[in-house]
Amino acid sequence: MNTRWKPSVTVAAIIERDGRFLLVEEHTPEGLKLNNPAGHLDPGESPAEGCAREALEETTYRFTPTHLLGIYMSRFQRAQAEGGVEDITYLRFAFAGQLGEVVPGHTLDTGIVRTVWMTPEEIRASTARHRSPLVLRCMEDHLRGQRYPLELVYTDATVQLLHR
Repeated sequence: MNTRWKPSVTVAAIIERDGRFLLVEEHTPEGLKLNNPAGHLDPGESPAEGCAREALEETTYRFTPTHLLGIYMSRFQRAQAEGGVEDITYLRFAFAGQLGEVVPGHTLDTGIVRTVWMTPEEIRASTARHRSPLVLRCMEDHLRGQRYPLELVYTDATVQLLHR
């Protein structure tokens, strides 16, 4: 077989303040779901840059990644209206960091209904509403103190040069 498998690369911000985690409630084909501020990595950006961008777009807060929390893979399958199954594997780079200020005049990205601060207990009790099993896993890893230096993920300058 000559088909190259290409997982979808995503980035996620795991944001904790005063014992609560910042999540987004978003529209999905499966209904309203809870997720970490997250999204697809765009061409020309490093995973940390993509994470900061996605956090701003989905929450209106500035976010500065300070640590890599982990690299995760998950698989999602959804029945298609025309038959068949959509089968996607996600490769997620999750980051912990510093939450900054709200950017005045910035609005939530399309599909994001609201942001919500939740305790670990509330997140554990709402797994049926999670967009992905990685929402809970990333929170649990954060609570365990899992942290890796940002330098663990190297982005060569050629990535940015190709997309200028």
